[in-house]
Amino acid sequence: MVEPKHFTPAAIKPAVSLSDLDKLDIRLGTIELVEDIPASEKLVRMRVDFGDHKRTILVGMKKERKDPKSEVEGRQALFVVNLRSRKMAGEESEGMLFDIGYADGMLPALTVPERPMPNGCRAG
Repeated sequence: MVEPKHFTPAAIKPAVSLSDLDKLDIRLGTIELVEDIPASEKLVRMRVDFGDHKRTILVGMKKERKDPKSEVEGRQALFVVNLRSRKMAGEESEGMLFDIGYADGMLPALTVPERPMPNGCRAG
């Protein structure tokens, strides 16, 4: 992992239109439960409450955090909810955690609201 004091931002990706950005559905959810997936070296299973429904989302944070359950369970974070379901380690994932730092090789941080907001609120 890269240390923040030695971080150099990546080049900005090519421009996209607002209609491209509007295709992403990013919503706030509360991480109700974090469970280990024994068949995977990096994945944990999250049960996330989006207000009108709950989803199972698999997240590769087992190697990044000492105790994912105690560190993120009960916290609100942003998730991409309109990705096609994907099978990983024999289980179905119904979205993606929207975190900061992973793409840059840093210890990822949750994207969290500055104050509690209702589950299911959209980003943007």
